[in-house]
Amino acid sequence: MGVMDKFLNYMKLNEDEEEYETDDDYIDDEENDYVEPAKKSSYKDAEEDKPAKKTPLTKVTPIPKNTAKRMQSAGGMEVCVFKPASVEDAREITETLLANRTVVLNLEGLDVDIAQRIIDFTSGSCYAINGNLQKISHYIFIITPASVDISGDFQDLLGGSAFDVPINNNGY
Repeated sequence: MGVMDKFLNYMKLNEDEEEYETDDDYIDDEENDYVEPAKKSSYKDAEEDKPAKKTPLTKVTPIPKNTAKRMQSAGGMEVCVFKPASVEDAREITETLLANRTVVLNLEGLDVDIAQRIIDFTSGSCYAINGNLQKISHYIFIITPASVDISGDFQDLLGGSAFDVPINNNGY
């Protein structure tokens, strides 16, 4: 017996075929003794066997969109004036819009780049809720939720003297 045979015997990888034959008999005996347990009936099985009862259909009449808008608009309206100091204040402006309140945004005295970022964030929020954003005058904007309508053009009312914010084309 060589070293390899000793190793295989130790790991029991080199067994004789006689041992396998006795194992097969043992497995065959187990297969014959196995009895399947009877299936238990459950409440769900009994429910499935019964025919389904027909329920009368009820007609659902949706509330027209215009009526819902009037009811929402008839509540206490509030106008909030914001003079942000940084871009982080844009989140509070968005939360105010989501609460169905009108925002007057005053960006005077703010750096042009920061003002542009605030307008970008706020205009995206306004678009997402189907709101309205209009320029009133020099760096002052009015932003309304969808439940508030703005009539007229503020720039025409002021004689077109509103200042346009320059757009930076940095090649992004």
